Amino acid sequence: MSTVFCCVLVVFCSVALCRDFEERPSISRRSEQSMFLKSHKTRNLLSLKDSQQPDHVKMKRSEESAQNQCQSLHGYDSTLKNNTHTYNFNDLSGSVSLAWVGDGTGVNYGKTFQDITDLINNTFIQTEFGIAIGPENSGKVILTGDLTEGRVTKIFRSVDFGKSFVTSELPFHPLMQIAYNPRDSNILMVYSINYDLWLSEDFGANWRKIHETVCLVKWGMDDTIFLTTNPNGSCSDRGTLELRKSLDYGKTFKTIGSRIYSFGLGGRFVFASVMTNSGSKRMIHVSVDQGETWDMAQLPTVGHEQFYSILAANYDMVFMHVDEPGDSGIGTIYVSDDRGTVFSKSLERHLYTTTGGDTDFTNITSLRGVYMTSVLAVDGSVQTVITFNQGGEWQPLQRPWNGVCDSTTEYPNKCSLHIHASYSISMKLNVPVQPLSEPNAVGLILAHGSVGGAVSVLSPDVYVSDDGGYTWFQALKGPHHYAILDSGGLLVAVEHNPSHPISQIKFSTDEGQCWHVHNFTDDPMYFTGLASEPGARSMNVSLWGYRETVLNQYWVSVTVDFRHLLSRDCQENDYIQWLAHSSDISDPTDGCMLGYKERFLRLRKDSVCWNGRDYLVTKEPTTCPCTLTDFQCDFGFYHAENSSVCVEQPDLIGHSLEFCLHGRKEQLQTSGYRKIPGDHCEGGITPERKEIDLSKKCVSNLLRTELLCCSCMSRSTVWTACALSINGSFLLFFRYAELASHLGPVLRRSLLNIR
Repeated sequence: MSTVFCCVLVVFCSVALCRDFEERPSISRRSEQSMFLKSHKTRNLLSLKDSQQPDHVKMKRSEESAQNQCQSLHGYDSTLKNNTHTYNFNDLSGSVSLAWVGDGTGVNYGKTFQDITDLINNTFIQTEFGIAIGPENSGKVILTGDLTEGRVTKIFRSVDFGKSFVTSELPFHPLMQIAYNPRDSNILMVYSINYDLWLSEDFGANWRKIHETVCLVKWGMDDTIFLTTNPNGSCSDRGTLELRKSLDYGKTFKTIGSRIYSFGLGGRFVFASVMTNSGSKRMIHVSVDQGETWDMAQLPTVGHEQFYSILAANYDMVFMHVDEPGDSGIGTIYVSDDRGTVFSKSLERHLYTTTGGDTDFTNITSLRGVYMTSVLAVDGSVQTVITFNQGGEWQPLQRPWNGVCDSTTEYPNKCSLHIHASYSISMKLNVPVQPLSEPNAVGLILAHGSVGGAVSVLSPDVYVSDDGGYTWFQALKGPHHYAILDSGGLLVAVEHNPSHPISQIKFSTDEGQCWHVHNFTDDPMYFTGLASEPGARSMNVSLWGYRETVLNQYWVSVTVDFRHLLSRDCQENDYIQWLAHSSDISDPTDGCMLGYKERFLRLRKDSVCWNGRDYLVTKEPTTCPCTLTDFQCDFGFYHAENSSVCVEQPDLIGHSLEFCLHGRKEQLQTSGYRKIPGDHCEGGITPERKEIDLSKKCVSNLLRTELLCCSCMSRSTVWTACALSINGSFLLFFRYAELASHLGPVLRRSLLNIR
């Protein structure tokens, strides 16, 4: 089956991000749809200062060979020239949207294109959500016609990767992109400009209206549909919404929550932001059974000017950002337990802009437990921090071993690497792409950055880490577009210079240490972006741009096929064993992270060979004995300054900790530690922790129109708990029966497990 690209003429619009539970936008995984433009503006304004060099030191995986001279590839010029394919779109101007719709087994990869305008009756396609690609290379493609074409909206449906289309008329005008059921690509869902929800069970041939006045809708697990609606018919008053779900494709709905402001899905968790009795504050509730029962999360309440946002989630835990009051542009990251109810403070002063909704939070998918983000220092500087243990600890990035502190550094001996991500792009700095990592390119990270006390406004360089972010080196000078091919066996990059045409592509076969140049054209073009098959397994990359003539401009696609460059299949001796999270393999505990070690087989840097499409990451996990590093501070405890020991909050010493969980009152007996979610250590140190059933019911129900307030408390009890939860939640503890929303900032911080 051949791979097909679908190229559609559109007017530029920003790439739609996949949004989780948020009342502000957040960063997500890379979209499979690319937008290419013909104009760029890269001007910057940012005030930033110093940070300290981290004291941790990790040996770079390749540091021993890093000093070796680059072994030039001989004869690659003619090989690549014979495998470079140019396609001129002489009849196209404006902007182009490119979506990958292939199954990963084809041989075209954009080397040639077929005009399918006649297959869709010469219809203009919507620019904002005109292309809907089916999940998991199903071959399904839906093109949505432009509303200006007529009174009826038409869609064009393909089940063969765009080779042929069937035309259908919609009985409504869509307001959003058609959403596929992730489990069954024949089931489609979309809501109309009238906020009615429509569903099709036969790939868009027939539609039925399943709900009116839908404010937000999402596919959940096991074909579940979640939506919010307002019985009053308006979505503007978000604090009065109802949360409903359907298990039978909209034939019946069950109300599972009221007073809803917003909801979101992450991992196995369902979250709801619920208005309190006062009507001015919101709190988070969480369900692990698809909304049947709920608990209140141990998180601060927020006001109307604040927001919650899920930054990342998996089966074990959730990263939640809670915005600070006022227009500060910062908040606090909390990490949950495996129930999603008890949260520990992970990182303060997390940068998350109020106006643009930009955060640098990045999941490093090439190594387990690694995340990067930015913090706003007290002096106003933006600095990058990284965690290797899923938010347990954060630290600055190590200075690159070949990097030099920039001219903005006040203390040259105290500088580190700072990464440019979403925030820098929003500030119009000269940063063309986000940091990049891929699950099948173990340990690899490519990112733009600067070396100094903080993120610099100067033009960034490209830095590479091959060990998951422990160590870095400067790979390319100046900003570039880049891509990972062949599971990390090949890196490609193109210089970002919008004001000048380019004719060269750079590539590396040793994870960015040595770069070679290929002149892909004798007629330079204005470059706008790279496109490659999602998944980093391809050996083809397409460069998109345009050329100018005296009379017009036209689009150009140049596809470079590197398969014949890496003509030899990799053999067993091309791989070496590598221990992740390791600096001293002689230490028996070295490499233990979240309870186990992982040894990988990785390609030797000096091996010039093809991993292949069937390449699988080979790893050997080994369980580690538990140490204190496998635990985080429990509720009511915090890390003492410059110490990994958890100590009890002074205000809680001598008082019992009671809370509601699953509808019953529990008493917590803890030595101050609880295991990090997803940690698989066994034996070793196991701090005592018990939850004792006090056989007292404490019930509140999200289905009620009002939430239980703190009238349940007795003022004669100095330390007591208020059941602000539903069906039994983790409770906040406070003195003299003060409402949780009225807690003073000092006491509130002490109750939220500050480190």
